[in-house]
Amino acid sequence: MQTTNTTSSPAPDRLKSDWEFSEVWIDPSLSPPYVLLLLADRQGYCSIYDPAQGYKSVFSGSTYKEAELWLLEDEYEPVEGRLSASEFT
Repeated sequence: MQTTNTTSSPAPDRLKSDWEFSEVWIDPSLSPPYVLLLLADRQGYCSIYDPAQGYKSVFSGSTYKEAELWLLEDEYEPVEGRLSASEFT
């Protein structure tokens, strides 16, 4: 019996290949701290990924401020420093 996959594929995540900078945020109340990764593009669009869930996107926002507020609301703290994509080219 021949079957056809009719499920739609997920939309491509442009930030995974076209990011400008990344930040690491942690929940310091846990031991070891829980880590999330924030990626932002040149237009300010940001997504937050969870490495513990296979880098699944857990939040997306149209501005850095939206992403920052989401993280702060859940009491995450930024790890000092920011990685720029230009450092890797």
